[in-house]
Amino acid sequence: MRLADNWKEYELLDATAGNRLERWGKTVLVRPDPQVVWSFAEKSPLWARADAVYHRSAAGGGGWEKGRRLADEWAISYGELRLKVSPTGFKHTGIFPEQAVNWDAYRRLIAGAGRPVRVLNLFGYTGGATLACAAAGASVCHVDASKGMVAWARENAALSGLDSRPIRWIVDDCGKFVQREARRESCYDAIIMDPPSYGRGPSGEVWKLEDSIFALIESCSAILSEQPLFVAVNSYTTGLSPAVMEYMLRTMLCPRFGGSTASDEIGLPVTATGGALPAGATSFWLADGVNAEA
Repeated sequence: MRLADNWKEYELLDATAGNRLERWGKTVLVRPDPQVVWSFAEKSPLWARADAVYHRSAAGGGGWEKGRRLADEWAISYGELRLKVSPTGFKHTGIFPEQAVNWDAYRRLIAGAGRPVRVLNLFGYTGGATLACAAAGASVCHVDASKGMVAWARENAALSGLDSRPIRWIVDDCGKFVQREARRESCYDAIIMDPPSYGRGPSGEVWKLEDSIFALIESCSAILSEQPLFVAVNSYTTGLSPAVMEYMLRTMLCPRFGGSTASDEIGLPVTATGGALPAGATSFWLADGVNAEA
């Protein structure tokens, strides 16, 4: 498992009884996590002093029980990136902190390429991967079906001092955008996909990862440049193993481009126990001679 252990302003303090205890800057939140199936005793005193707790509803969804100190939004840093945190009604905060380990990998790959790199970031959410790539010198096309998420990503670009970098901000269904890019004969040196397990496009299109990911990878293979650098696919679906995603990348891309593939879980270190909380998986296709962990 690769751990996102370079954070200074985020910390997974403890995890038990279905919940995470997290520090976001100076703010402490309790959020549910389905991976936390154990019920050890709480080891951090901050459980009792959290600024907000997210409670699930038996009818579905849920909401925050907020203390008086909780701001509607604030910002934290990861290296030179500055990212807005805002607790949402569906428990998220605008940052998936485990993805920082991939942001570091993307930056190393782009910086080590020694040439201009054009990146397509699909399901770009609030822009962490987009900004990591832009900070490394790439030009980036950021695509997400949510107008609000793209606006949030642009705000993060401004907070990070990267709003003048060559970034295209696109609100669109990712699959349809890729198909149009193929018709336009556009191409990219690197493609990042961070799809949800389930979602809807801007016109109500249904996305289910298991049913849609193969077709998306196949479409993306048609818009890779003649000398692509990497393709990365993230998954939060426990029923779809990283080996399945790696198999698709290997079978589809290696015969045409050579290179190699790798897949593994990503996670977060838990301060209270020294353990690690799994938080998804990533599969890579990498060009010959390229190492994501170098």
